[in-house]
Amino acid sequence: MSLGDPAVRQSNLPGPDAPAETAVTFGGEEVDESIYYASQWQLIWWRFRRHRLAIVSVILLALIYILSMFSGFFSPYSPGQRFDQYQQAPPMRVRLFNDGRFIGPHYFGLERELDTETFRYEFVYDDSQVYPLRLFVRGEPYEFLGLFPTDIHFFGTPGEAPPPLLLFGADRLGRDIFSRTLNGGRISLSIGLIGVLLSFFLGVVLGGISGYFGGVVDEIVQRMVDFLISIPQLPLWMALSAALPRDWPVLRTYFAITIILSIVGWTSLARVVRGKLLSLREEDYALAAQAAGAGKRRIIFKHLLPGFTSHLIVSITLAVPGMILAETALSFIGLGIQPPAVSWGTLLQDAQDIVAIAHQPWQLIPAIFVIATVLLFNFIGDGLRDAADPYSEAS
Repeated sequence: MSLGDPAVRQSNLPGPDAPAETAVTFGGEEVDESIYYASQWQLIWWRFRRHRLAIVSVILLALIYILSMFSGFFSPYSPGQRFDQYQQAPPMRVRLFNDGRFIGPHYFGLERELDTETFRYEFVYDDSQVYPLRLFVRGEPYEFLGLFPTDIHFFGTPGEAPPPLLLFGADRLGRDIFSRTLNGGRISLSIGLIGVLLSFFLGVVLGGISGYFGGVVDEIVQRMVDFLISIPQLPLWMALSAALPRDWPVLRTYFAITIILSIVGWTSLARVVRGKLLSLREEDYALAAQAAGAGKRRIIFKHLLPGFTSHLIVSITLAVPGMILAETALSFIGLGIQPPAVSWGTLLQDAQDIVAIAHQPWQLIPAIFVIATVLLFNFIGDGLRDAADPYSEAS
């Protein structure tokens, strides 16, 4: 790294936790000497944390993953629990004051009444029924992370058989949309991560082999990539998903959908890896490793791939939203995760009817989580891309 490198000249690289070093002067500017001793990951981290939008996105995305991973604890009800007389109930408000007095978090009961003008049932608040909210209350039993049974929920209403608290309203069967949204995130978010990791493995391995060996191997891999890219993705996913047996258990269907989404997800990454290796395999350090007797696998994975690891990380971050959207689309059209399993795509199936959207707009709340997750991943990817590029301008 030279003194003229933009990554060196930017004075905002070192952070508070950087080692104290003597500043040197170059070209009339003071440059922190700790930059010379910093590793590539330290430089990336120092630049990334200056990207405020990316840092906020990491925090919000971690919150979404925590809520989804521990959905049984954070949601007051199970995703399949039904409440009679609460079908298509609107979202309920949590209040702090009652009659001008602060009494803590609470909510009012709902009464179902028939509108004599429209002949439709509507819900009205009954302020004579006040139900307090408490933290860490006992409720419906569930298995914490599938490891041990418990009935402790993060919040709820103490007492026996209180009316339900429907923060996001209820669906046509009287099920709590809030609880189902948190639970559905477990499948949608995990499919995004697992699918991208599988695509990443295939792309790095096949792209690395293609770029390093060349010749017949490169020709075979590239023609396979061309064939997969030429197939329209959505019809391919629909055909493969429709071929899955409808009587498969949820877990088997889950892994099958993950593999289907990964079939063509590795092609673009494989081409990037191939191009990078074609340029790096002739570098002096790669030729020196080859002359020293290093094996081809070691040269590829120990010497060449680390040269553009930052680019691979950015590619992973930007590929996860595509996987999430693909699973949501397949489940939305009925070819992905099937009920009684819950994902964000299956939750949006109730919002296909324009009449339902007009009268129950809260059915679209799971779409807000999809949009927010995709945007957060994109913001993080932008921050990583800027941090990994030493020639980008600091904000």
